[in-house]
Amino acid sequence: MKKGIYVFAFILAGLLLAGCSPAAPEPLAMTIQMNEFAYTPNRIEARVGQQVTLNLVNDGALEHEIMFGRNMMTDGKGQPNGFETDVFMMANMQPTVTFGEGMQVGMDMGEGEMGMTSGEHGGYMVSLPGMGGQTAQMTFTVTEDMIGEWEFGCFAQEGTHYQQGMTGTMIVTP
Repeated sequence: MKKGIYVFAFILAGLLLAGCSPAAPEPLAMTIQMNEFAYTPNRIEARVGQQVTLNLVNDGALEHEIMFGRNMMTDGKGQPNGFETDVFMMANMQPTVTFGEGMQVGMDMGEGEMGMTSGEHGGYMVSLPGMGGQTAQMTFTVTEDMIGEWEFGCFAQEGTHYQQGMTGTMIVTP
């Protein structure tokens, strides 16, 4: 009889503790406008476990891209050229990216193409051509590996967009 009471108490305590655990955060969806030479808004605040959907809209005349990372790198000419640490590669994940109607993904992107690639600037990048409000949607779930402050930036035209202030901040909290 005593053994049954202890088992019941143990199960009850487990259920109570499970009920006290924090609920998964509500999904975050936001639109980020890209233009010459800014992101609006330029700050993202997310929590571990939160699904984040970024609706990217290039309202500019020029091609723009978005990358997330830390420690900006330079090329052989001293121009900004991506991040030393890419948030998605570090977290061992790839965000899901879909592009607006009628657009095609170009893995070896040239002028005027859009797509998501890895490697050109040291990480995952979503690129949208200018002229016409091109769109993409980027979705990922925040992991514990992402806790901290990250930067996002555009490294188009040999880093000149980054130099002109096309940057933002992503803060990830537990």
